[in-house]
Amino acid sequence: MSERLRDLIESTTLIFMRYGIKSVTMDDIARELKISKKTLYQFVKDKSDLVVKIMEAQCAEEKAIIEQAVTSAENAIDELMIISEIACKKLQKMNPSIHYDLEKYYPDAWKVFMDHKEDFVLGCVKSNLERGISEDIYRNNINPDIISKLYIQKIDCIFDPAIFPVGKFTFFQVYMELMRYHIRGVANDKGVSYLTKTIGKKPFIF
Repeated sequence: MSERLRDLIESTTLIFMRYGIKSVTMDDIARELKISKKTLYQFVKDKSDLVVKIMEAQCAEEKAIIEQAVTSAENAIDELMIISEIACKKLQKMNPSIHYDLEKYYPDAWKVFMDHKEDFVLGCVKSNLERGISEDIYRNNINPDIISKLYIQKIDCIFDPAIFPVGKFTFFQVYMELMRYHIRGVANDKGVSYLTKTIGKKPFIF
Protein backbone atom coordinates (compact mmCIF):
# COMPACT_ATOMS: atom_id res chain seq x y z
CA MET A 1 0.00 0.00 0.00
CA SER A 2 1.36 3.42 -1.00
CA GLU A 3 1.82 6.14 1.58
CA ARG A 4 -0.75 8.34 -0.16
CA LEU A 5 -3.37 5.58 -0.11
CA ARG A 6 -2.59 4.91 3.55
CA ASP A 7 -3.09 8.59 4.36
CA LEU A 8 -6.34 8.61 2.39
CA ILE A 9 -7.64 5.58 4.27
CA GLU A 10 -6.69 6.99 7.68
CA SER A 11 -8.27 10.38 6.97
CA THR A 12 -11.47 8.92 5.53
CA THR A 13 -11.77 6.54 8.48
CA LEU A 14 -11.92 9.55 10.80
CA ILE A 15 -14.64 11.09 8.66
CA PHE A 16 -16.73 7.91 8.74
CA MET A 17 -16.20 7.53 12.49
CA ARG A 18 -17.58 11.04 12.97
CA TYR A 19 -20.48 11.08 10.50
CA GLY A 20 -21.22 7.46 9.63
CA ILE A 21 -20.71 5.91 6.19
CA LYS A 22 -23.93 6.12 4.18
CA SER A 23 -24.45 9.85 4.72
CA VAL A 24 -20.96 10.77 3.49
CA THR A 25 -20.55 11.17 -0.28
CA MET A 26 -17.37 11.01 -2.35
CA ASP A 27 -17.81 14.76 -2.87
CA ASP A 28 -17.81 15.20 0.92
CA ILE A 29 -14.65 13.13 1.24
CA ALA A 30 -12.84 15.04 -1.50
CA ARG A 31 -13.87 18.33 0.09
CA GLU A 32 -12.82 17.25 3.60
CA LEU A 33 -9.46 15.99 2.35
CA LYS A 34 -8.98 19.04 0.12
CA ILE A 35 -8.37 16.97 -2.99
CA SER A 36 -10.24 16.64 -6.28
CA LYS A 37 -12.57 13.75 -6.99
CA LYS A 38 -10.30 12.90 -9.91
CA THR A 39 -7.43 12.42 -7.48
CA LEU A 40 -9.65 10.40 -5.15
CA TYR A 41 -10.60 8.03 -7.96
CA GLN A 42 -6.96 7.40 -8.74
CA PHE A 43 -6.83 5.35 -5.54
CA VAL A 44 -10.27 3.71 -5.43
CA LYS A 45 -12.84 2.59 -8.00
CA ASP A 46 -15.83 3.90 -6.06
CA LYS A 47 -17.09 4.42 -2.52
CA SER A 48 -17.70 0.70 -1.97
CA ASP A 49 -14.09 -0.02 -2.89
CA LEU A 50 -12.97 2.69 -0.47
CA VAL A 51 -15.05 1.20 2.36
CA VAL A 52 -13.57 -2.25 1.67
CA LYS A 53 -10.04 -0.86 1.81
CA ILE A 54 -10.83 0.91 5.08
CA MET A 55 -12.28 -2.26 6.59
CA GLU A 56 -9.23 -4.28 5.50
CA ALA A 57 -6.98 -1.68 7.12
CA GLN A 58 -9.04 -1.72 10.32
CA CYS A 59 -8.87 -5.51 10.53
CA ALA A 60 -5.11 -5.47 9.96
CA GLU A 61 -4.71 -2.83 12.66
CA GLU A 62 -6.82 -4.81 15.12
CA LYS A 63 -4.81 -7.95 14.35
CA ALA A 64 -1.54 -6.13 15.11
CA ILE A 65 -2.95 -4.71 18.36
CA ILE A 66 -4.15 -8.09 19.58
CA GLU A 67 -0.90 -9.83 18.67
CA GLN A 68 1.05 -7.17 20.54
CA ALA A 69 -1.24 -7.51 23.56
CA VAL A 70 -0.76 -11.28 23.60
CA THR A 71 3.02 -10.83 23.57
CA SER A 72 3.25 -8.05 26.15
CA ALA A 73 0.52 -9.08 28.61
CA GLU A 74 1.49 -10.61 31.94
CA ASN A 75 -1.36 -13.10 31.72
CA ALA A 76 -4.70 -13.77 30.02
CA ILE A 77 -6.63 -11.22 32.10
CA ASP A 78 -4.00 -8.54 31.49
CA GLU A 79 -4.26 -9.35 27.77
CA LEU A 80 -8.02 -8.69 27.79
CA MET A 81 -7.58 -5.48 29.77
CA ILE A 82 -5.07 -4.09 27.25
CA ILE A 83 -7.33 -4.94 24.32
CA SER A 84 -10.42 -3.60 26.10
CA GLU A 85 -8.78 -0.25 26.81
CA ILE A 86 -7.96 0.24 23.12
CA ALA A 87 -11.39 -0.98 21.99
CA CYS A 88 -13.21 1.35 24.39
CA LYS A 89 -11.31 4.39 23.14
CA LYS A 90 -12.34 3.52 19.59
CA LEU A 91 -15.97 2.87 20.51
CA GLN A 92 -16.23 6.26 22.21
CA LYS A 93 -15.40 7.90 18.87
CA MET A 94 -17.62 5.70 16.69
CA ASN A 95 -20.78 7.03 15.06
CA PRO A 96 -23.70 4.73 16.06
CA SER A 97 -24.73 4.19 12.43
CA ILE A 98 -21.46 2.63 11.22
CA HIS A 99 -22.30 -1.00 11.98
CA TYR A 100 -25.77 -0.67 10.43
CA ASP A 101 -24.41 1.12 7.35
CA LEU A 102 -21.83 -1.58 6.75
CA GLU A 103 -24.26 -4.46 7.04
CA LYS A 104 -27.04 -2.88 4.96
CA TYR A 105 -25.21 -0.97 2.22
CA TYR A 106 -21.67 -2.35 1.86
CA PRO A 107 -21.81 -6.17 1.60
CA ASP A 108 -18.22 -6.59 0.41
CA ALA A 109 -16.83 -4.64 3.36
CA TRP A 110 -19.25 -6.44 5.68
CA LYS A 111 -17.87 -9.78 4.47
CA VAL A 112 -14.32 -8.62 5.26
CA PHE A 113 -15.47 -7.73 8.77
CA MET A 114 -17.36 -11.00 9.31
CA ASP A 115 -14.52 -13.17 7.97
CA HIS A 116 -12.10 -11.39 10.31
CA LYS A 117 -14.42 -11.79 13.29
CA GLU A 118 -15.29 -15.43 12.65
CA ASP A 119 -11.71 -16.47 11.94
CA PHE A 120 -9.08 -14.33 13.64
CA VAL A 121 -11.09 -12.84 16.52
CA LEU A 122 -12.77 -16.15 17.36
CA GLY A 123 -9.38 -17.85 17.41
CA CYS A 124 -7.94 -15.16 19.68
CA VAL A 125 -10.80 -15.47 22.17
CA LYS A 126 -10.35 -19.24 22.28
CA SER A 127 -6.58 -18.88 22.71
CA ASN A 128 -7.10 -16.40 25.55
CA LEU A 129 -9.41 -18.82 27.33
CA GLU A 130 -6.91 -21.65 26.94
CA ARG A 131 -4.13 -19.37 28.18
CA GLY A 132 -6.13 -18.38 31.24
CA ILE A 133 -6.85 -22.02 32.08
CA SER A 134 -3.17 -22.96 31.72
CA GLU A 135 -2.19 -20.01 33.94
CA ASP A 136 -4.72 -21.16 36.56
CA ILE A 137 -6.60 -17.84 36.57
CA TYR A 138 -9.64 -19.07 34.58
CA ARG A 139 -11.95 -21.86 35.72
CA ASN A 140 -10.75 -25.22 34.40
CA ASN A 141 -14.30 -26.47 33.75
CA ILE A 142 -15.15 -23.98 30.97
CA ASN A 143 -15.27 -25.10 27.35
CA PRO A 144 -13.15 -22.68 25.22
CA ASP A 145 -14.90 -23.72 21.99
CA ILE A 146 -18.35 -22.90 23.36
CA ILE A 147 -17.40 -19.78 25.34
CA SER A 148 -15.50 -18.23 22.41
CA LYS A 149 -18.48 -18.67 20.09
CA LEU A 150 -20.86 -17.22 22.68
CA TYR A 151 -18.55 -14.24 23.16
CA ILE A 152 -18.43 -13.52 19.42
CA GLN A 153 -22.22 -13.59 19.22
CA LYS A 154 -22.50 -11.21 22.17
CA ILE A 155 -20.23 -8.74 20.37
CA ASP A 156 -22.85 -8.47 17.60
CA CYS A 157 -25.50 -7.53 20.17
CA ILE A 158 -23.57 -4.38 21.10
CA PHE A 159 -24.45 -2.83 17.76
CA ASP A 160 -28.07 -4.04 17.54
CA PRO A 161 -30.37 -1.02 18.08
CA ALA A 162 -33.32 -3.34 18.69
CA ILE A 163 -31.53 -4.61 21.81
CA PHE A 164 -29.62 -1.48 22.83
CA PRO A 165 -31.41 1.59 21.38
CA VAL A 166 -29.19 4.48 20.37
CA GLY A 167 -29.70 7.32 22.84
CA LYS A 168 -30.43 4.98 25.71
CA PHE A 169 -27.14 3.06 25.60
CA THR A 170 -23.73 3.81 24.10
CA PHE A 171 -21.40 1.25 22.51
CA PHE A 172 -18.92 2.10 25.27
CA GLN A 173 -21.38 1.34 28.08
CA VAL A 174 -22.49 -1.96 26.59
CA TYR A 175 -18.95 -3.08 25.83
CA MET A 176 -17.83 -2.32 29.39
CA GLU A 177 -20.63 -4.46 30.79
CA LEU A 178 -19.81 -7.28 28.35
CA MET A 179 -16.15 -7.33 29.39
CA ARG A 180 -16.99 -7.25 33.10
CA TYR A 181 -19.46 -10.08 32.54
CA HIS A 182 -17.00 -12.10 30.46
CA ILE A 183 -13.89 -11.81 32.62
CA ARG A 184 -15.65 -12.31 35.93
CA GLY A 185 -17.58 -15.21 34.41
CA VAL A 186 -14.52 -17.18 33.29
CA ALA A 187 -12.08 -16.21 36.07
CA ASN A 188 -11.55 -18.41 39.11
CA ASP A 189 -10.86 -17.03 42.60
CA LYS A 190 -7.20 -16.47 41.76
CA GLY A 191 -8.15 -14.63 38.58
CA VAL A 192 -10.72 -12.44 40.31
CA SER A 193 -8.13 -11.62 42.96
CA TYR A 194 -5.65 -10.58 40.26
CA LEU A 195 -8.34 -8.50 38.54
CA THR A 196 -9.27 -6.76 41.80
CA LYS A 197 -5.63 -5.83 42.46
CA THR A 198 -5.15 -4.58 38.92
CA ILE A 199 -8.32 -2.54 38.30
CA GLY A 200 -6.88 0.49 40.07
CA LYS A 201 -4.55 0.90 37.11
CA LYS A 202 -7.42 0.70 34.60
CA PRO A 203 -10.52 1.97 36.43
CA PHE A 204 -12.15 3.15 33.19
CA ILE A 205 -13.60 -0.27 32.48
CA PHE A 206 -13.45 -2.62 35.46
